[in-house]
Amino acid sequence: MKAIINITRIIVGVLFIFSGLVKANDPLGLSYKMQEFFEIWNEGLMKSSFFLAHTLVNLFDFFHSHSLALSVIMIAFEIIAGVALLLGWRMKLFSWLLLLLIIFFTFLTGYAFLSGKFKNCGCFGDCLPITPLTSFLKDVLLTLLIFFLFYHRNKIKPLFAAKTSIIAMLVITVFSFGIQWYALSYLPFKDCLPFKVGNNIPEQMKMPANAIPDSTVITFIYQKDGKNVEFTADKFPADFSADKYKYIDRVDKVIRKGINNEPPIKGLSFSGITDEDSTMTILNEPYSVLLFDENFETPVKDWQNGFLKVYGEIKKKNIPVYIITTAIDAARKNLDNTALSGIPVLKCDYTVIRTAARTKPAMYLLKEGTVLNKWSYKRFADAVPDLEAIPSQPRKEDIAMPPIDQKIQNTDSVNHQQ
Repeated sequence: MKAIINITRIIVGVLFIFSGLVKANDPLGLSYKMQEFFEIWNEGLMKSSFFLAHTLVNLFDFFHSHSLALSVIMIAFEIIAGVALLLGWRMKLFSWLLLLLIIFFTFLTGYAFLSGKFKNCGCFGDCLPITPLTSFLKDVLLTLLIFFLFYHRNKIKPLFAAKTSIIAMLVITVFSFGIQWYALSYLPFKDCLPFKVGNNIPEQMKMPANAIPDSTVITFIYQKDGKNVEFTADKFPADFSADKYKYIDRVDKVIRKGINNEPPIKGLSFSGITDEDSTMTILNEPYSVLLFDENFETPVKDWQNGFLKVYGEIKKKNIPVYIITTAIDAARKNLDNTALSGIPVLKCDYTVIRTAARTKPAMYLLKEGTVLNKWSYKRFADAVPDLEAIPSQPRKEDIAMPPIDQKIQNTDSVNHQQ
């Protein structure tokens, strides 16, 4: 029995540590997935008559607003709990905590699977995407193993003396939060998203070659003799005519979901205050610099000096630079009276920006749409050597170029002169 307990303890402990480390690579990714859960739950609650619906909506709204903190704490706890289990440290406490955590995880993955609203529950982050069914079955197995350990918790003895265990737990606690701080400040250690260095963005916007589209059946609803009748596109009534049948509606029903039928990057579109789509013009530039900043949550003064070191080299090489955000007006308000006020500002969908920029802001260097490199705002100055290696580009006024939201360019020019 002792051997079985130890083997189970090692399996569960290693899985929790591994799961926590994979997610620690990108805590923001988990927080976005949490927000998705809270939004879907609230959508359902607001339509229900459950007597606690209003209370739960407020609770989930609170969790939604603090999803990053929840993400960081949950990831750290997974790693800490896994190490505590391997060390056999304070098992009366951690056996309860592990049991409660795995019940919560099983509920989440079960919901993700049964609802059919998620393609990936985020259990192992974006680097190891697994289907909701696989994740649910994994958590069911883990629940059984943790119940077994919970039942035999008194038989699990510490591997080391109390002082050594406490020091080890302190070290792992600092490590668990430290690696997440690094990822949040300097971008993930391992980039598993479609905007990673080396990827060509226009290619990532295309449908995969092996995509299988959804199979749909078109059902028409017509009214005949005061009654609604339904029929599919291939089964029109023999007596169909415009005088007998009055059109009511059309419903497209998906009878078989497609496979791999979404591009890695979807919804990418850059436009300015005139709403002119400038996406491909920018992505076809020989070189370009994009500064992604979703909502200017990080004050401009915190990153302006670092960017100005790069901005001088950008202008010297005649490389076009654009600020990409979700709200142009907010961007202009934050950039007014700064040395960056003359940079064209374009808007883009917030989901795209969140995927592209895991720090707020983040900077990209592109070559004909291919990501040459990218930097967190805390490392903007590191981009100077990359820019120095690029040959000077012809000035735009010297070559024929498609317009990039002419109204914005004119506005920026006036602002800059002022």
